[in-house]
Amino acid sequence: MRELEKLKRLPPYVFTEVNRIKDAARAKGSDIIDFGMGNPDIPTPKHIVDKLIETSQDTKMHRYSASRGITGLRKANAKYYERRFNVKLDYDKEIIATIGSKEGLANMAQVLASPGDTILVPNPAYPIHAFGFIINDANLIHYNINSEIDLMSEISEKVENSKKDIKAMILNFPSNPTAEICSLDFYKEIVPYAKKHNIILLSDLAYAEIYFDQNDKPPSILEVDGAKEIAVEFTSLSKSFSMPGWRMGFAVGNEYLISALTRIKSYLDYGAFTPIQVASAAALNSDESLIDEIRGVYRQRRDVLVESFSRSGWTIPSPKATMFAWSSLPEKFKHLSSLEFSKMLIEKADIAVSPGDGFGEYGEGYVRLSMVENEQRIRQAARNLKRLMDE
Repeated sequence: MRELEKLKRLPPYVFTEVNRIKDAARAKGSDIIDFGMGNPDIPTPKHIVDKLIETSQDTKMHRYSASRGITGLRKANAKYYERRFNVKLDYDKEIIATIGSKEGLANMAQVLASPGDTILVPNPAYPIHAFGFIINDANLIHYNINSEIDLMSEISEKVENSKKDIKAMILNFPSNPTAEICSLDFYKEIVPYAKKHNIILLSDLAYAEIYFDQNDKPPSILEVDGAKEIAVEFTSLSKSFSMPGWRMGFAVGNEYLISALTRIKSYLDYGAFTPIQVASAAALNSDESLIDEIRGVYRQRRDVLVESFSRSGWTIPSPKATMFAWSSLPEKFKHLSSLEFSKMLIEKADIAVSPGDGFGEYGEGYVRLSMVENEQRIRQAARNLKRLMDE
């Protein structure tokens, strides 16, 4: 078989090795407490499930759907943006439904990237931010988003030292994996800067609703005057409404780029199952108390994780947003790589985490912990950790 050239640019998925060890341990009977994959465990709210069941009974709904999303869903997302961010969107021209934000980002990379284009991406980062463009033969420049970095200085240095014009830049706040947040003031700086350098901005706002203090409430880049001229933003229902397996997200913003994404997607899919779209509209139209409840679960888990792991000897910085904690390795194990440490946690403490280097080179020395285990399990993990730290 002829070798596939495109695969040469895709390294082996770092998490595959951790998952292999985790699965082997479980096969031997180990009870692994899994903070690895960011896979929400909170049940989808009942009224959303009920709407799916109700709509599924209508056999007319079993036919092909609309690639860009049904009208009611796009209208519901427009109302959400106006209610949440005071941003007005044309549901017919500035919104498209995606099969999760990951699919939207991947297909936008197809829209934008030609071989040899240069894209500025965060590092550490959610893998699709980089690999969506790598798959499409673009070149990447990485900017560091760890907490000690001055973002505007870091970005401007990368842009001005680039030998080629930068076509697009990915922004991801609140960040997966680092849980870093940004202010509206940052967006007010980056929008005119990007306009000056003719850079398209792609904002991944998947964790818009998972924040723990009103002062840290994530803004939308589209709140900035003129942002629609150069920006598209991606959101998801996976975390906000605990709907990860439903695969429902959105791309909104610049009319030309949304129309281009619509054209690409029209060749690739017919959209999500219509009853899922109807139920997703019901989610977006829900009372805000629903999101408050989900947010409260993650806040409580965060507090238990930070407090109990600290007592066990590992100080975890308290995240201001997302369902993740991002931490450097405990002092005792700093001689290990993040992958070695992650393997050791599984083998000696029955704890699974994500190694930081799986999110990029600047993630080395860190791990990501997903808050997808309940409080009892988090405390059990802390006890397991304490035994390991005392060895």
